[in-house]
Amino acid sequence: MARSRFHRSLLLGVLAISMAASAQEPTPGSQWLSYNNRLDGQRYSPLKQITTENVAQLGEVCRVPVDGPTSFHSGLVVVDGVIYAATARNTLAIDATTCEIRWKHTYTPDEERASGSNRGVAVMNGRVFRGTGDARLLALDAATGKLLWKNVIGTTRLGESASMVPLAWQGVVYMGIAGSESGVRGRVMAYDAQTGRELWRFNTIPMGDEVGAETWEKPETAKTGGGGVWGAMSVDPSTGELFVPVGNAWPDIDKAYRPGANLFTTSIVVLDAATGKLKWWHQVSPEDWQDLDLVAAPVLYRTDKGRDIAAFGGKDGYVTALDRDTHKVIFRTPVTTIVQAPKYPTKEGVKSCPGYAGGVEWNGPALDRLNNTLIVGAVDVCFLVKLGEKTEYKPGQVVFGGTVEPVGDNTGWVTAMDAETGAVRWKYHAERPVVAGVTPTAGGVTFTGDLAGNLLIFNSKTGKLLRKINTGGAMAGGVVTYEARGKQYLAVASGNISRNAFGDLGIPSVVIMTLNPKSTPSVAAPSATTATTPAGAPNIANGRTLYSQVCASCHGNDGDMLADHKLSTLKARRDDAAIIAFIKEPKAPMPKLYPDLINEQSVLDVAAYVREELAR
Repeated sequence: MARSRFHRSLLLGVLAISMAASAQEPTPGSQWLSYNNRLDGQRYSPLKQITTENVAQLGEVCRVPVDGPTSFHSGLVVVDGVIYAATARNTLAIDATTCEIRWKHTYTPDEERASGSNRGVAVMNGRVFRGTGDARLLALDAATGKLLWKNVIGTTRLGESASMVPLAWQGVVYMGIAGSESGVRGRVMAYDAQTGRELWRFNTIPMGDEVGAETWEKPETAKTGGGGVWGAMSVDPSTGELFVPVGNAWPDIDKAYRPGANLFTTSIVVLDAATGKLKWWHQVSPEDWQDLDLVAAPVLYRTDKGRDIAAFGGKDGYVTALDRDTHKVIFRTPVTTIVQAPKYPTKEGVKSCPGYAGGVEWNGPALDRLNNTLIVGAVDVCFLVKLGEKTEYKPGQVVFGGTVEPVGDNTGWVTAMDAETGAVRWKYHAERPVVAGVTPTAGGVTFTGDLAGNLLIFNSKTGKLLRKINTGGAMAGGVVTYEARGKQYLAVASGNISRNAFGDLGIPSVVIMTLNPKSTPSVAAPSATTATTPAGAPNIANGRTLYSQVCASCHGNDGDMLADHKLSTLKARRDDAAIIAFIKEPKAPMPKLYPDLINEQSVLDVAAYVREELAR
């Protein structure tokens, strides 16, 4: 009898544990645990409740604004029923089924920010990790948003920032430094997740006896060589290899200033994740002068024939696949318009396609395991690039070594290619650039979005566009799917104002959808910035904040990033009334924000800040 009771108790215990586990993780892949879902960058979801047959029933559940008008490039992470998202200053925890804000942490910079962008957060062991525009790394409590630690990881006065999304794995947080256009010396660091203590660092611009230093034929130029890391990284847990995409050299255009191949700019660098030791690398564009950054995390996968591949997209407009054993190129597939440029830029101007804000940006290829394809979004845009006069380094100031301006229209592409050969299986020409995350699923559908604000839903196998849903704002960040209470949901980042804003704009918001939503979607309340209130005296402090959130990505912190639109000379060109009038009715490519996204008071505040603190 006692034995029978023992077995019954044991069985009930096992059932209780099983039920608890089931409640937490009812279906494999029910959560979206990191920027690219998986550490290997694949982004594939095994969820299959939403299919090609029922996608017409997909509808909005709710939406919630996450900030005022600013850039919103953030990936979305979903852990235990909570969505984590970030803007340059805000970090939020949002209920994954109701859009209720669980908590919001607003960061006040310690110093003038070097960047107004943020690509998102990493979540591990009850902690949320993110970078800041003034080069700090933060750890927040995932349950409350309380700041647990803050580490200074860069020098803002040199133009360094921490805009990339951290990667968290096995108690370590991996982070990079951005700021190539300011002449930083890029690097990648590893930090203890509990304490924030630095464990190792790797310089992406080699000097002295470091590997690759000889590729900087003028050694003194390496000190300001660029090589920022500003997107996302991948890691292979089975080998312990960390894959780092490295950005452009400085100065961007004037490559004669820095002769040589300029390692490790525009390269995939592979490090030992435990030690930071260099294992191998592949440089895509030696002597680059077209800003052909690598920024998106490579996708790592093994073919049915046992071949290990690292595939990545770049601003050069290609998806490149490397054999991880031989380090040889397997294929290079163009995914946007590419015009072969000459070896050197000229003062008269050279047409560059794609470069600068084109090609594959911070969201790279995704692996559709159902159909053995890579699917990627891209920007189709060309630029006129002119070499400047004499390049001079000034600490913390953005200098291109020339000027760039977009030429013609800007559109986008979604391309699916064979994951083993690179052969194109289907393509879709989007009305505006595609920089949002691409998410293929076991349901046979692939989700992404464009800068016109359209959520695009494809038949993964054929490329047929199944749905096109306007989300109300440019899509430049996360597109993720997850399961809660037995239902599959989709969450997207909508609304973006940045120098990549080629299409719609919109207030940064998280939008949640599911099949056959039962309630009428909730409508987000207007933000304080756009609320209709009488304008008072200009507030320069508010103007400074708005400028950093909205304007600095194009004009720079000092207002002089655009050589032909320097704000330091604004007083000589426009009086106060003309400045206000231009902010209200700007000329392209400057976006029109008033009155939909900023109000009269905001215009007065920004105008006062520019006039009093930037103009001389």
